[in-house]
Amino acid sequence: MSRIIVLSTCGSLREARRISRDLVQGKLAACVSIVSVNSCYRWKRKLVNEQEWLLIIKSNSQTFLKLKRRIVELHSYKVPEIVSLKIDKGSRPYLRWLDSELAQ
Repeated sequence: MSRIIVLSTCGSLREARRISRDLVQGKLAACVSIVSVNSCYRWKRKLVNEQEWLLIIKSNSQTFLKLKRRIVELHSYKVPEIVSLKIDKGSRPYLRWLDSELAQ
């Protein structure tokens, strides 16, 4: 089973917490860390700088499609960031815990 980190940003802490809780309760994520970030991007031909809340979602590739669909369902953004990165290596006890939290 391939473990992954999924990144997504939210426009408010409230939304970030709501999405995080839903993903963990639904066993689509073992853990979600929420970090305040300042983002600079172009949207509708305008340069935007604003505070966002980055979700660092620990999951696995088997749940990715369900996780992605759930983020889209819950998210307020028209085009939410949903990016998956493979976890190449890690602490064995942590990775065992991650696997056990995602076991269906």
